Amino acid sequence: MTITYKVPDKKNALSIIEASKRDIEFTLTLKLTEEAGATIVRNIYECFRMLGDALLVAKGIKSQDHIMPIKELFKLKVNTPRPIYLIDNLRKLRHNINYYGYSPKIVEVDDVISLAKSCFEPLLEAVKKEIEK
Repeated sequence: MTITYKVPDKKNALSIIEASKRDIEFTLTLKLTEEAGATIVRNIYECFRMLGDALLVAKGIKSQDHIMPIKELFKLKVNTPRPIYLIDNLRKLRHNINYYGYSPKIVEVDDVISLAKSCFEPLLEAVKKEIEK
């Protein structure tokens, strides 16, 4: 994989974090239905990916895929009620929704919401702290 370097941009990274926070707050207000399930999963995944992307932007790295930003999150030393490696399962679920037309079950979406509620805020704070160093 080729890594593209650019000028580190902490201001842009902080903007990405704020956008991610706004998006997750909105997404968590959506009513859990089968029709909304795919959108909820996609949005929550995107919010986690944006946190990882913010770390990369702050370092001056342009990601080539979705795996790189998620791996950045795994490097953080953060305590969460649920393991953050579950975000990779979320990435795979979102991939199946987007590229194979998979329709997530209510129980799967509920689990994704639970993951967001338990891991997003601690990760957000850890990312912010890392960027503001």
